[in-house]
Amino acid sequence: MATKKILIADDEKDILDILGKKFAQDDYEVITMLRGEGILEKCRKFKPDLVILDIVLPDIDGYGIALTLRADESLKDTPIIFMTGTDLEYSGIEKRLTELGYCGFISKPCTFEEIKEKVKEAIESQEK
Repeated sequence: MATKKILIADDEKDILDILGKKFAQDDYEVITMLRGEGILEKCRKFKPDLVILDIVLPDIDGYGIALTLRADESLKDTPIIFMTGTDLEYSGIEKRLTELGYCGFISKPCTFEEIKEKVKEAIESQEK
C-alpha cells in the first residue's frame, strides 16, 4: 500500500506537533500548517489523500479553505475532515459542513485514536 498523505491545518502548534508525529509513526506523510494562507498551493504540490482543517484559523476559516479546495479541479474530491472546539449541535456548523461535502468532523478535545479512526474511514471511503 502506498504511503497516504495528510495535510493538517490548525492554529494550535501543540496539536499540529502531536498529530504530525503520531501520523508519521503510523506511516503517513504529513504536512502541517498553522495558517490557511498558502494552503491551496501546498495542496496542489503535496496532493494530499486527506485534509484535516480546523474551522477557526487566524487568517481564513476552514469554510473558506474548503470552498477554495472544492473549486479547484485537481482537489475538489479530496476528503476533508473538520476539527472544531465549537458545539456543533447549536451552532449550525454541521449544516454548513454538509453543504461543503465534508467527510467528517472531530470535536476538540478528542483522542488521537478518534482522529485516526475518522482518517481511516475517510481514506477507505475514497478508495472504493
